[in-house]
Parts: sequence; structure tokens; C-alpha cells
Amino acid sequence: MLRKDITVHSHDHQELIDITSDINDVIKQEGVSDGFCMIFVPHTTAAITINEGADPDVKRDILSMLSSLIPKDGGYHHAEGNSDAHIKTSLLGSSEYVAIKDGRLLLGTWQHVFFYEGDGPRTRRVIIHIYTG
Repeated sequence: MLRKDITVHSHDHQELIDITSDINDVIKQEGVSDGFCMIFVPHTTAAITINEGADPDVKRDILSMLSSLIPKDGGYHHAEGNSDAHIKTSLLGSSEYVAIKDGRLLLGTWQHVFFYEGDGPRTRRVIIHIYTG
């Protein structure tokens, strides 16, 4: 098992950041041909998700719908004012598992791995665990 951390810098309060190439770079640097990869974010207001990466409108639609379903000012009880981000990240999830084949993530044609920022801008950590053999 190999473990690497990558750093993600968000610039907006809420955004989806494509980290697919960052993960593939880690796989390449480690010389891994086949196995699987766990991508985990150790933050309660950030998440990992897989979705279409070719059309930027998909990201906009996801963020828009999340905001519509779970508004920032929803009369929540949490005192920090970021309950919407906690709820959104619970729905999206804190990790994804993806197979590795031929030295790259084995994703569908349009699939990309996204880091979801729900309470930015911030500097965040994503943990990459690679399992081989």
C-alpha cells in the first residue's frame, strides 16, 4: 500500500475542482500499473465525487442544484454558519474507490474525479491510498 497526500486550493465558497490529473500523476510517480485507489478527504465540509468532466455546465448544474436543495441560509442550528456544507458533503461522500489499469485511473469516457469545496476558499488535503498486488 502506498499513501500520498495532495493539496487542493479552492477559490470560491462552493466549487468542484477536477483532481483527476493530480491523482494520475501520483499513480505515475509511484510506478503503479494495476491496483485500486482510494481517494479520501478528511474534512467535514469537503467531499469527493465522480461525474462528467467534459462539459463545465455539468459542474455548474450540480452546484446550482445543491444550493437550491440545501440553501446556505436554511435556518440551521449549527453555530458556525456552514451547516449547508456539512449536509452537502454528507450527500456527496468523503471517499471514492477507483480501479487502476495501465498506470491510470480506470474511469469511464466522460468520468473525472472532483473535489467538492463547500466552505471555501480554503487549502485542503486529499489522501490517496494505492493498493497493488
